[in-house]
Amino acid sequence: MKKYLIIIASFFIAIATNAQIGGFKQGLDVPDHTPMMNSTWEAIDKMMYKVTTSGNKKVYTPHYPADLKKLENKIVELPGYLVPLTSGRNHSTFMLSVLPIAQCQFCGTNGIPPMVEIFMKNGTVKFTEEPFKVKGKMVFNPEPLKGNAEIQIVDAVIVR
Repeated sequence: MKKYLIIIASFFIAIATNAQIGGFKQGLDVPDHTPMMNSTWEAIDKMMYKVTTSGNKKVYTPHYPADLKKLENKIVELPGYLVPLTSGRNHSTFMLSVLPIAQCQFCGTNGIPPMVEIFMKNGTVKFTEEPFKVKGKMVFNPEPLKGNAEIQIVDAVIVR
């Protein structure tokens, strides 16, 4: 009899917990997690790494496929979400992602979303969780192992 009471109690606790979690999720005011993919992001997402060994160390070298190489040194527009590289309210250099930073806790469930490093032409961008669009020249970092992202947008401006 005790066994059945425990099973029934566990069942109702599970239902109540699920209902609370569902209600909690609906009550949150979180940004839209719609990916900002476009043809430029799709090309960026195809970047891979060539893995070689040097002694006992693995060396990861970026490989830029033809679709992405076509964009090198071209002016591109990218919509996305600001991912800060430093603390503070205003940023002149930051990462731009197809997903908001609030979704980072879920990155491991379907890979890491594509990101590029943005260098603003003038001034700074105030931190926001809202998506925005930047326009600038896409360049590839020749030595990403020494720091900074493999793909960068330089002389960027905000496009409304």
